[in-house]
Amino acid sequence: MQRHIGRLLAAASVVVTLTVTASAAVAAPQEASPADTLAAGRPAFKMPFDCGQSWRGSNWNGHSPGHSIDWNHYNASGTPDDLGRRVFASAGGTVLSSYYATDTGYGNTIVIGHGNGWRTRYAHLRTRDVQKGQAVKIGQRIGEVGASSALYDLSPHLHYEQIHNGSVVVAVIQGVQWNDYLTRYQTSNNRCG
Repeated sequence: MQRHIGRLLAAASVVVTLTVTASAAVAAPQEASPADTLAAGRPAFKMPFDCGQSWRGSNWNGHSPGHSIDWNHYNASGTPDDLGRRVFASAGGTVLSSYYATDTGYGNTIVIGHGNGWRTRYAHLRTRDVQKGQAVKIGQRIGEVGASSALYDLSPHLHYEQIHNGSVVVAVIQGVQWNDYLTRYQTSNNRCG
């Protein structure tokens, strides 16, 4: 009889242990993937150009740094006409730097902080219309497309980066993800209303 009671207690103990373990497993929080973490705090970035303008973005193999996009605009004849076109903040924030880079090849550069570790960098500008410490709104003019660089002879374009916690990441612009090694057109909905 004592063996029978001992077996019943042992079986009951196993059932209780399994129940507690299963409950804990169900209640345990799931860790977010790095992509989920980025998406959760990422600002709703827009293209840094006027409403309705279609620009060709290139994220090519060997582009430095990786994940950055070079933007070009073409007229109806297919001729580049981006030199001097206005550049606008792709999200609101604070200008962290506005300077001429002599050591990186970026030339006239603006970096805007958007909070939660997010920044955007705009490089090779012809003009810089904002200063360090200035608050900017999404769609506010920050400069003009140029070809400035202390190290390279460039054709006009806008070099654009989305940066999270110090690392350039795959850009998401107006809900479109710009994976590496793409060349495609996108139409701006910045400043549309």
